[in-house]
Amino acid sequence: MTRRSAQVRLDDLLRTAVEVIVERGFGNTRTADVAKAAGVSQALVFYHFSTKEALLTQAFAYAAERDLEKLQAVVDARISPTEKLRRLVRLLAPQGRSNSWLIWIDGWAESLRNPDLERLSRRLDLRWKEALVEVITAGVDDGSFKCDDPAGSAWRLNCLIDGLAVQLMVHDKAISRRQAADWMRLGAAREVGLDPADLV
Repeated sequence: MTRRSAQVRLDDLLRTAVEVIVERGFGNTRTADVAKAAGVSQALVFYHFSTKEALLTQAFAYAAERDLEKLQAVVDARISPTEKLRRLVRLLAPQGRSNSWLIWIDGWAESLRNPDLERLSRRLDLRWKEALVEVITAGVDDGSFKCDDPAGSAWRLNCLIDGLAVQLMVHDKAISRRQAADWMRLGAAREVGLDPADLV
């Protein structure tokens, strides 16, 4: 097997593992399930991943990095801090049955039992908060926002969005998506001294 074909196969396995995890959950995903879904032997799965826990952790990283690429694209965009904040709130909010949110929620739960996954999920989750801090700080610096504590605001806003997303994904119809989106915008606007209408 060449290095290039091994890398392509690894990407295929990770993509398949994410699909299996979304369907079965971290706790019910076996290496045999991933091998079967990918149409390969379990031996090939273990060629790439020494343990099931390593497979699950790398699959989580693979899925999370796709989300973080979208996040970074917003942060790097040549648009105003207000527009960046609007896009980030929209990006963080679940859209329909969000596979990204299913992976994150299930990954957080699995992190209670998997120390490697806990360290990884904490590090990747911090990148969301750091991006919000960067955008809020830029808005304060250019006078768009009024905020004495960008880091605190980023954490509070991220926690609000996470909590509402969990409700939307786990407790179907507990609140409407429209209500959750309104609360997310309201929370973001209050943190930086904007009118919620500025984030629509």
